Amino acid sequence: MKKFHFIAVLICCCQLAVARETLPIKGTIVSPSDKHIQYTGRISFTNPERPAFNYPGTQIIAAFEGTSLRMIAKPGSGYYMAQIDQAEPFKVSLMDKRDSVVTLATALPEGRHMVRLMYVIEGYEMYPEFWGFVLDKGKTLVEAPALPSRKLEFIGNSITCGYGNEGTKPNEGFDYATENHYYSYASMTARSLNAQHWVVARSGIGAYRNYGEAKTGSPRSCMPVQYEYTGYAWDLKLREEPTFLREKWDFNRYQPDVVCINLGTNDLSTNNYDVKLLKQGYQRLLKLVRDHNPKAKIVFLCGSMLGGKELEIAKKTLDEVTAEANKAGDKEVYRFNFTPQNGDLGYGNDYHPSLWQHEKMAAELAAYLRALMHWF
Repeated sequence: MKKFHFIAVLICCCQLAVARETLPIKGTIVSPSDKHIQYTGRISFTNPERPAFNYPGTQIIAAFEGTSLRMIAKPGSGYYMAQIDQAEPFKVSLMDKRDSVVTLATALPEGRHMVRLMYVIEGYEMYPEFWGFVLDKGKTLVEAPALPSRKLEFIGNSITCGYGNEGTKPNEGFDYATENHYYSYASMTARSLNAQHWVVARSGIGAYRNYGEAKTGSPRSCMPVQYEYTGYAWDLKLREEPTFLREKWDFNRYQPDVVCINLGTNDLSTNNYDVKLLKQGYQRLLKLVRDHNPKAKIVFLCGSMLGGKELEIAKKTLDEVTAEANKAGDKEVYRFNFTPQNGDLGYGNDYHPSLWQHEKMAAELAAYLRALMHWF
C-alpha cells in the first residue's frame, strides 16, 4: 500500500509539473500542503498535493507577500468567489477544461495581503481539486490570522447550496452560473456572526427521501447516509466515483458549536411522501449528528420554500422530533422557522430563494443564533 501511495503521489506531482511547464508558469509556486494555507470544509488530503472536495462553502485562506497572486486548480471544476484583502469579492471561473491557472490579483501595493477563496457551487460530479498558488518570484506565504473561534455547520439541500440565487427567472432550471453559495443564507449568517461555517449540502437531498424518488425513501443517498462521508457521491457503491467520496469523514477535525439542519423540502416533494418515514429520517439524522457532535446545539430549520399542507407537516414533524429529544434528555435540540417566501423579494431559478430572500433568511437566523449562543 505504501508503494502504491508513493507512486500515485509521484504521478500526480509529475502531472502538475508538466502542466506548470506547459502553461508556462512564471513566479514562485506554492504547494497546497504549505503550512500557512488554512482550509475549512470537508476536504480530502489523501493526496496532499491535490486536496479534493465537492461540497459548497469549502474555503482556502492564506496571507502572501508581493504584488500579484494566481491560483492553480483542476480545470473544469466550477466557480469560486475570491476576496483580496478587504476588496469586493469576485467570481472566479474554472469551468473551461483547458484552464488551470487563474489570476486573482495584479498590481497590488508591495507588502502583505490576504486571499480568501470559497468554492460556491455543488461540484458533486466535477470533483474539484486545489493545486496551489503562484506568487511573485522570490515571495512566500506568511502567517495568516487565526480562523474565527465560533463554529457553525449547515446540513441542507439546494437552499443551503444557493441553487439559482443569482438567477431572476423562476421558470428557468438549474445552471451552475446562477448558483452562488457565498450569497446563501448560510454563508451570510456566518459572516454576520464572524463564525466559520462548514457545509454538508446538495440539491435534491432529503432526510429520508430525495427529490422525486420513491415514497419508501432513498436508502443509498439520503442525508443520514451521506453525512458520514467526506464528499457527496451519487451512489457510494459505484466504483467509478473518486475514492475520496468513499472516505469516512473524521469528525474530530471539526466540532461545531451549532449544527443547523435544513431538510424536508425534497422529502415532501411531488405529493409522494410518507410522514412516518420522514419523522424516522429526522430522528436517524439527529442521532447521527448528536453522536458525532456531543457538545453542539442542534437547530432544526424549516422553510422557506415550503407552503400549505407540506409546510404544516414539516413544522409539526420537526416540533415533535425536537420535543421528544428534549424529553429524552437532549435539551440542546432547538427549532427555528424561516419566514416562507411569497414572491415579494423575487425568485431565483426554479422558484428557489432569490439573493434578497437569502439576505432576509440570514438576518432572521443570525438574530436567532446570536441570542441562542450569546454571541453579542
